[in-house]
Amino acid sequence: MAKTVSHPLFSRLYPRINAFAEAHGSIEHRQEMLAGVRGRVVEIGAGTGSNFRYYPPEVTQVVAVEPEPRLRALAEKAAAEAPVPVEVVAGLAEELPLEDDGFDVAVCSLVLCTIGDVPGALAEARRVLKPGGELRFYEHVRSERSGFRRVQRALALPWRLVGGGCHLTRDTERAIREAGFTVQDIRRFYFLINGRANPASPSIIGTARPST
Repeated sequence: MAKTVSHPLFSRLYPRINAFAEAHGSIEHRQEMLAGVRGRVVEIGAGTGSNFRYYPPEVTQVVAVEPEPRLRALAEKAAAEAPVPVEVVAGLAEELPLEDDGFDVAVCSLVLCTIGDVPGALAEARRVLKPGGELRFYEHVRSERSGFRRVQRALALPWRLVGGGCHLTRDTERAIREAGFTVQDIRRFYFLINGRANPASPSIIGTARPST
């Protein structure tokens, strides 16, 4: 049986949070992350399926793994309207219910902040990627600014409790490199809403490949 996690409060709040973010620019971030993706894709922690509509036609299949039942149900609805074939499955990022070397691309989108075992999840991404495959990522991260980072640390616990385990202070780029990936390109930016930053504003979008 596939393992799941349950976040009753967060799973009810997140669709509204995501809709607000999309109204203020996150759609463009998702499109940037997925530009040029092709072949068979595994999306790790698909949430509500917000990425599905932005996959290019060169994608032959998306297998979307989501452990939270309420979010997974929303992802299944989004999959029915996606422009490419999408299969939504239950499972944990740290224990992907998928075969070795089966995917051209692994996608991590606003999910590495919540996963308990990030090195384990990234090791799983490497396992399921074909030789020469790539990791596409869009994540909020720890700020490089000391003052902003102090604010993130101060808010870390309440943010995690309300946000389904979301960590504000993860150095995700470093984690990707330490998991055996070579970062090919990366854009670092602050996602401002109405010109203002919030604790999760520091962000990265990029591409990495397993190191040889």
